[in-house]
Amino acid sequence: MYPQLLLENQLCFRLYTAARLVTAGYTPYFKPFGITYPQYLVLMVLWEKDHRIISEITESLQLETNTVTPLLKRMEAQGLVVRQQSQADSRHRIVSLTPEGRRLQEQMKEIPNCLARQTVEAGITVDELKTLVPLLDKFIAAMSHASTTE
Repeated sequence: MYPQLLLENQLCFRLYTAARLVTAGYTPYFKPFGITYPQYLVLMVLWEKDHRIISEITESLQLETNTVTPLLKRMEAQGLVVRQQSQADSRHRIVSLTPEGRRLQEQMKEIPNCLARQTVEAGITVDELKTLVPLLDKFIAAMSHASTTE
């Protein structure tokens, strides 16, 4: 057996598991609002700056258009966003929050704190969490660079 092929030696498996567990941790908080974690990410992008073209959203989320477009269609059907053709460039569609989409920001503002609190209660210190974020940012940047140079 090759040690580099043992599951316990895989960073990628740890990252995959962590991402899956974080997403699952958010699910009970999103249920009352009828949204999913990816929809929450889209909302956060739009709460930061409304009226974005789809390519800005995909770039912010580091996702492909064919992943984001179905999310936006569902969110439009839920009355959270509207998609309109750009007046400046007919090739682009602008995504904007509806009043309901804007209201969700106030209603969901404590969700990140709830998940952070659960993490701290499970034994991770606030300092460890503060260390983790820049380290993950550095890792993501390195992986992004590696994927563009191949």
